[in-house]
Amino acid sequence: MLRIWVIAAAAVSVGVLIAWHGSWTATPLWKLLIPVGIAAGFAAWGSVNVRSNYFVRTRSKGKSSDKSVSLSFDDGPAVEFTPQILDILAQFDVKAAFFCIGHRVEQEPALMKRIAAEGHIVGNHSFSHSPMFDLQSSSAMRDDLVKANAVIQSAIGHQPKLFRPPYGVTNPMLARAIRKCRFIAVGWSIRSFDTVIKDEDKLFERVTKKIEAGDVFLFHDTAAATVKILPALIKQLKRDGFAIKRLDELLNIPAYA
Repeated sequence: MLRIWVIAAAAVSVGVLIAWHGSWTATPLWKLLIPVGIAAGFAAWGSVNVRSNYFVRTRSKGKSSDKSVSLSFDDGPAVEFTPQILDILAQFDVKAAFFCIGHRVEQEPALMKRIAAEGHIVGNHSFSHSPMFDLQSSSAMRDDLVKANAVIQSAIGHQPKLFRPPYGVTNPMLARAIRKCRFIAVGWSIRSFDTVIKDEDKLFERVTKKIEAGDVFLFHDTAAATVKILPALIKQLKRDGFAIKRLDELLNIPAYA
């Protein structure tokens, strides 16, 4: 598991070795910048790769010994598509996780109540989900997450313990906010890209190309194509012998505080 302090320590060590080998006074500046560039590259990769655990430890996959998978949906609730997804899940008796955006929760409290009443779990996906979310201070992020939890608790009577970073991006500021709020960060192992893949056949092919035990699927209950392929996906998973568990059960973590 890559961690920021490991890369930073390695970069410093490499820099010292370069300087020592060439003597401090004779070493060109560009050589000393090599480890800095490498560390910056790892940091950039780690920030956009939610499974890297670079800044934040995330739970992204269950045990490979258990032939089970889990479905999760981000960015809702969306009045156009979330009810259709709930109908499909009810039809196949499947429980899922919904990582909801706080300002949308405020607009659709009845839909939130339905999600919880039908046995699905609700996670925190920030209140704003702003494109500028990751550029905020740690305290501003913490306030955003606390606000999201408050509106979710008001709607369903439970305070989420699980948090999924908006866009899957992490950084040191968000890491501090997550620790302060005592969230468990949750990622995924199969990313559908259903917000950009509109073709149903291509979307289905992508998410079924390589399914392994413990996989966590990332979908969005704001995508029409997801609604279209969901019944076929559930049928194939069950036909292939996969149990579809609720996310907290798959990862063996508490859903609520």
